[in-house]
Amino acid sequence: MSHRVNDEPGSTSKLRRRARSSESPDSPSGSWESLAAPAETVRIGNTPEPSEETQRYSPAERGPEWATSERSSSKPPKKPKKKQPFWRELLVIAVVAVVLTTVIQTFIARVFVIPSASMETTLHGCSECVNDKVLVDKITYLFGDPKPGDVVVFRGPPNWTGGQEPPNFFVGTVQDLGSMVNLSEPSGTDFIKRVIAVGGQTVECCDEQGRVLVDGKPLDEPYLNLPGEQKQEPFDKVTVPEGRIWVMGDNRNNSADSRRHGDPTPADGAVPISNVVGKARVIVMPVSRWQTISDHNPQGGN
Repeated sequence: MSHRVNDEPGSTSKLRRRARSSESPDSPSGSWESLAAPAETVRIGNTPEPSEETQRYSPAERGPEWATSERSSSKPPKKPKKKQPFWRELLVIAVVAVVLTTVIQTFIARVFVIPSASMETTLHGCSECVNDKVLVDKITYLFGDPKPGDVVVFRGPPNWTGGQEPPNFFVGTVQDLGSMVNLSEPSGTDFIKRVIAVGGQTVECCDEQGRVLVDGKPLDEPYLNLPGEQKQEPFDKVTVPEGRIWVMGDNRNNSADSRRHGDPTPADGAVPISNVVGKARVIVMPVSRWQTISDHNPQGGN
């Protein structure tokens, strides 16, 4: 089938006339180049001007990620998150602080309040002064046993507490936290004393100079609090059972220690090592009393 060619009379002459008219200087279009020039892009409203890359590629060549980008750019901006009220932030901070304090005091270190004057003048616990608060290291004795001279905190055995049971974890924690700010009394089942002898050693008092003897040798005790011409109260020789420690207060004649709790036998006054909570390291309160706690070995060892 043949295609019909336009042979309308005068069509060629019309084209020639149009070409001549476009070349004339009076023509409004100016030249053929003006006819071939690209049309100016007209933007409607706030439509953004297409980028150079968008103009370079056709929609088919851009790929699905271009369409996704263009759609996402047309989404309205997200509203800023509403700020949490101050009381809620304060509550979160308080809860985190309590949790961290509980974890630290349970596994790493703990603050104890000195409840009595039995460790004067090393530690203040007298009725006329502000009770010292000491930081107790709970990690040291995971790697070794207490040594002579260590100041230790321990849970009192039944013959020390008169059968009083220690409070449960929650009550004990609240009570201890309250005692640190003088809102409650410290637990009555925890004690703090100095280690004098360990399992297998003998201990007795006194020699002619009023000194305690361990394995027959006098102790060097510069921390002792014996006002005036006081002498230590004598007691008979005791062999410390294995796995236990013999403890005494620095305020020697005003301390209910291993000498006072030997029931039914004097050796029962020794404290099981398993009851030891940790080693007292530093006085943390009051500020005027900041200092480390001496662990001078009275037996002369390191």
